[in-house]
Amino acid sequence: MKTFLLQFFTWWNSQTLGTRFHTWRHGKQVGQDEAGNVYYEGGVDSEGRTRRWVIYRDYSEASAIPPGWHGWIHHRVDTAPPSEEYRPREWQKPHQPNLTGSAAAYRPKGSVLTNQHRPQVTGDYDAWTPGS
Repeated sequence: MKTFLLQFFTWWNSQTLGTRFHTWRHGKQVGQDEAGNVYYEGGVDSEGRTRRWVIYRDYSEASAIPPGWHGWIHHRVDTAPPSEEYRPREWQKPHQPNLTGSAAAYRPKGSVLTNQHRPQVTGDYDAWTPGS
């Protein structure tokens, strides 16, 4: 019952009822990433391409899609990462979550959310004015 209510009233918890129904009718599972997100394809979008989507394991967080899956879901590549032909690039790094709005977010010195004092102004900055 809790799952039904979450899917009925929220969009950020995994999937909505509409997405569940569409996945049941048209979806073909393509693969799953290391975070537990499941990727599907099926049907045709407005541009005539095969529709692709992801059902997140937890909260819907777009930055949680790994680079290989990101390229596939946006039709940049035709080969999904579980395929034998997929090879990640050497510069691709593991996912780091977006910490904005959390307790671990970056807060510079002088921020109202820290107890640190703002650095003293040195006076070596001259603001631009028109005509100068």
